Amino acid sequence: MSRVYFHIDLNAFFCNAELLLDPSLKGKPMVVSGKTRRSVVATASYEARKYGINSAMSIMEAQRLCRDLVIVPGHYNYYLELSNHFMKIVSDYTHMIEKASIDECYADMSEVIQTFDKPLDLAWTLQRRILKEVGLPCSIGIGPNMFLAKMASDMKKPLGITVLRKRDLKELMWPLPIKDMRGVGKKTLPLMLDLNINTIGDLANYKNLDDLRPIFGKNTEEIIEKANGIDHREIIMDSESKSMGISETLLEDINDYEELRGLIRSLSRKLSKRLKDNRKAGKHISLRICYYDYRNNDRSMMLDKAIWSSEDIFNNAMKLFDKYWLEGEEVRLIGITVGDFISDNLIKQIDLFSNESNTKDIIDDLNQMMNRKTFVRASTLLDGVKNGDR
Repeated sequence: MSRVYFHIDLNAFFCNAELLLDPSLKGKPMVVSGKTRRSVVATASYEARKYGINSAMSIMEAQRLCRDLVIVPGHYNYYLELSNHFMKIVSDYTHMIEKASIDECYADMSEVIQTFDKPLDLAWTLQRRILKEVGLPCSIGIGPNMFLAKMASDMKKPLGITVLRKRDLKELMWPLPIKDMRGVGKKTLPLMLDLNINTIGDLANYKNLDDLRPIFGKNTEEIIEKANGIDHREIIMDSESKSMGISETLLEDINDYEELRGLIRSLSRKLSKRLKDNRKAGKHISLRICYYDYRNNDRSMMLDKAIWSSEDIFNNAMKLFDKYWLEGEEVRLIGITVGDFISDNLIKQIDLFSNESNTKDIIDDLNQMMNRKTFVRASTLLDGVKNGDR
């Protein structure tokens, strides 16, 4: 059976969320951003975009383009609540969901779409529910794979529903400028134009792959396949992922150590909850620091034991931060990821996270046993836990 993928994208998410809090902002050119000289635009309303303002633009440049620009500092916790509500609605239709970011996700709708008389009825129903229950408009792209679904959702905003099939490529996708191709960024765009690759169709039909290898490296064949509507990826749900992470983009760049430390603690708590909910514990932790000028600093380390608790995540993340943060440099994003999960077969035998203090002891014991490769003893321990012996 052929697959049917949806890409669901909340339109101008932060700005539309702010309109729910303050309807008087409707119709005004608005951005969500800090107000310092180094602040950048997190998102821009459609009114602001008419002036050429877009995400990642410096706030100074945005104000130069629009003298009447309204700058809103943003309410990240509120955005997170809306995002969770949005994802919950999508999960009412399918469990096969991959969260791409706070305001977008992929969903495999292959099964549920067959229950609707008309295939597009599912998209209309979902779009109306999100608008009515969350109060936010979204665009939905529909395709036989994840790449085409993503490209389709970008084609009509706001409140668009677009179907992009392989037979539609020549008419709908190939004429698009190469800058609209997912996977072609600001650095690669001028290199593509130098090769006279001006549209996605030019890339799809480009014959000399040796010209492209210095640009895309090992991903050259993959980028050509995508331009031809081919994408082999499948939905990766949180429970199937080899790692689990969380990040937060700051609405204003920060270089205060205590504020950054507080952010890392907050992220550690949120990540710990996700790990608990998915019954995961991992022996690898990584930290991403993105500076005000978009330089990324990614550092990681292997641990002697698997971790899941907020305190362990925080302590290890701070070790990486203290060692690798360029002191005084302003930070715009912090991310923490835990991976290298220990055996699910061991973890699923107990209600792992029902009692945090008791569970920590159990995890420590399991780690020691795994390090000694004495899995039989681990099984004995788990039997004891289930019988209340511990």
